[in-house]
Order: sequence, then C-alpha cells, then structure tokens
Amino acid sequence: MTTTAPAFPTHPFPPDFVWGVATSSFQIEGATNKDGRGDSIWDSFCRLPGVIADGSDGSIACDHYHRLDEDLDLIAGLGVNAYRFSVSWPRVQPSGSGAWNEAGLAFYERLVDGLLARGIKPYLTLNHWDLPAALQTSGGWANRDTVHRFVDYAIGLNARLGDRVASIATHNEPWVVAFLGHESGIFAPGIKDRAVAAQVSHHLLLSHGLALQALRAQGCKASLGIVLNLAPVQAATTSAEDIEQAHLEDGRLLRWYMDPLFKGGYPQDVLDFLGEDGPRIEAGDMQQIALPMDFLGINYYSRSVVSAAGPWDAKTSGLELTEMGWEIYPEGLTQLLLRLHQDYAVPPLYITENGGAFKDSLVDGVVKDDDRTDYIAAHIAAVGAAMRQGVPMCGYMVWSLLDNFEWASGYEKRFGIVHVDYATQTRTPKDSAVWYRAFLRAQQLAHAPLNVALTEV
Repeated sequence: MTTTAPAFPTHPFPPDFVWGVATSSFQIEGATNKDGRGDSIWDSFCRLPGVIADGSDGSIACDHYHRLDEDLDLIAGLGVNAYRFSVSWPRVQPSGSGAWNEAGLAFYERLVDGLLARGIKPYLTLNHWDLPAALQTSGGWANRDTVHRFVDYAIGLNARLGDRVASIATHNEPWVVAFLGHESGIFAPGIKDRAVAAQVSHHLLLSHGLALQALRAQGCKASLGIVLNLAPVQAATTSAEDIEQAHLEDGRLLRWYMDPLFKGGYPQDVLDFLGEDGPRIEAGDMQQIALPMDFLGINYYSRSVVSAAGPWDAKTSGLELTEMGWEIYPEGLTQLLLRLHQDYAVPPLYITENGGAFKDSLVDGVVKDDDRTDYIAAHIAAVGAAMRQGVPMCGYMVWSLLDNFEWASGYEKRFGIVHVDYATQTRTPKDSAVWYRAFLRAQQLAHAPLNVALTEV
C-alpha cells in the first residue's frame, strides 16, 4: 500500500453523479429495547452462545438512535449528496404485521427530514436482514405469508416516507439472507438447510416484485430497485473440475438472482444442482419477480475464486488482503460491471456498498488508514473505467460511514471511514474520510464555472 493519499481520477465523473456513504439499522442504531421496538432475528441470534466472535450484540452499537443529529452533521461534513440507510422493521412494526410503532416511524422521519435539511438525498433500504423475530416464529422468509407481510410493510413505510426519499431498495443482499442465514447458518436465523435456503431466496425475490407492484399502485415517487452482492467468479486453475465448479458458483451467487430479475427464470444448471431442494414456485411468480426496476444496487468487495478441491485460500494469490481475509481486487469491479451490462438489460446502476476492513489505530486523535484510502480510490477508478466503456453508472457509496457491529464478527472488524470509540461513542473521521471529502470537493470544482473554480483555488 502507498503511504500517501492517492491522486484523484483524471476523468471527472458527471455532475449529477451520486456520491454517498452507507449504513444499516442493526449495525449502528442500538436502542434495541427502547420506544416500543420489537426483537429482530439478529437480537435472537446474538443470544445464542458462540455465534458472534466477540460475544457482543447490537444493543448499543454506535448509539445512532440517540445521536442522530450528531451523525447527520457528520455526514454533511463529508460533502456527500446521498446517504443510504435501512429501516429496522421491528422498530416501526414490532410484530411484523398489524400495529405500527409511532415512535419508530417518527425516528425515521427525523432522519429523512434531517438529511433533506442538510442537502443530502435519502436512499432507503427496507430490509437489511433484521426481520421481526415474531415472523420467524411462523417460519420467517421460508413461509410464503412473510412475502405479503413485507408488502404491507413497504406500503406503510411509503405512506410515511415515500414522498421524501430519493429511492427505495426492497432488499439488501438476498444471497446473504438465504445462504448465510439458512444454508450455512452462520448468520441469523442460523438455519442449516439447503432446501429452506432455496425457498427463502425465492420468497425474497417474490416479495421484491410484489412490493414494487404495490408501491407503484400507491403512486410512490421514489425510484425502486433492489441491492445484490455480486462478484466475478473465477476458477482457481484451468482444470475442467475447477471451471465447472466456478460456473456453478457463478450460478448460485449471480445468475440465481440476476436471471429471474432480468430474464424471467432461474438458471437451469442451478435448478439441476438443487434437484428436490429447489424452490416451490407458483403460477405467476416469475412474472412478478421480473417487473422492471428503476435501478439496481451492487455491493462489491472482492472477487470469488473457486476450487473443486475445497475452499480456496486467498493468501495464496499474492494479493493484499483486508482484515476480513478478502483480496483487494478493484479490477474485478470493472469486470463485473461490464459483464452485467453485456449479459442483462440492466437499469441505471449504483455501487451501494464498497469498502474494506483494516486494522485501525487512533493515535493523538488521528487514524492514518492509508490502506482504506487506497482501496476506496482504486474502486472509484474502477467504476470510472466501466463508465468509459458504456456501463450506466449513476452513483457510488462507501461502506461504511461508521465503524459498527459487523454481524458475526461483532466489533472486531472496522469498516468505517469514521472511527467509533465504543466505550465513549466518540466519532473521529479517519484519514480516508478526509481524502473522500477532498475528492468530492475536487469533483465539485471540476464542474464549477471557470471563475468560481479559480476563486476556490
């Protein structure tokens, strides 16, 4: 890694390009038992022994619920024009159906209004994994009834916030909910059943399509879409076995979600692989899933390398790794975007999450995280490279605004461009935040009238 901040890209992005930072409700809000909030499946999961690396939970996290104005000022100070956040379903509708919690709704109204007052567009995500625990007792996402509860939830939130948010994403990373939550079981709700995971993935996609239909019927003004975690999948070697395994992995990670959304059906090779474990699909489901979207959000962190012999060790690649053990591979983002543009009739694309976890040290009030700055700068350049080849990119959002509860890793991994002292809740912008702010200022000046730019210089 370099020891000085990287240069800004030589090609300025369009003046209407969206620049932001992103968070999610369970990872930052805390206040899990305050003001009528119900339990989520992640509250329940955190109580299980041994599932969170440091034995922690989200009960306090970054205390964002009580520090909203401070955090809004922090976001505004970065110079971004967008903030992506998620709503905690159990905070606004504790049981996942029926009565709404006015205190929870009021919190998100303050959040949205506070963003708008600071000139920042709100980008809302309906489901960032914290399903109300009450719904899990009746099967959660494996129960088709949850699809309809989600649609009701989307309609209710739109009635309160839809006139003020720039966009609404239905789900964040359905692959994670389905595979990590229901097949490998390392995320909430901790189920290990391939057939259940396949059914969950179908219900997530179906609820997305039905929610889009309902929101449009309601006259929703916001742009509507979904957020997927995607990566280029590469074989570890040129052997036929590795190539075959990589193709299947590409099917399970990417085509299983992109094909139904944009081509109206699941990939046959993955259906063959699942066999009797495949999802139960009712008449009309696929047509609902494939409804046109206004945007597609993409979360990118690294490539996926696959070996038929078993899990591939990223340490053998020779590339630098983040604290999560993921390769730093920005060229994979360009490859991914070009592939999506070539293989699918994609709507406008946003990078809705991109960032890295690194070992951070707060010394004399400063966090020198050159590795994170390099990571962000390289991936922004990768987006620019895709745009110059015709990919319809509209925005980029750093993950994450704050160090936070990193799911099964607890508080051991730090993704934030703002350091959080969890004992005092003190926020300290890292050097990466300082670089990002300067980069955004340079973008602004690149599009300013000549006389304004000269004055600023």
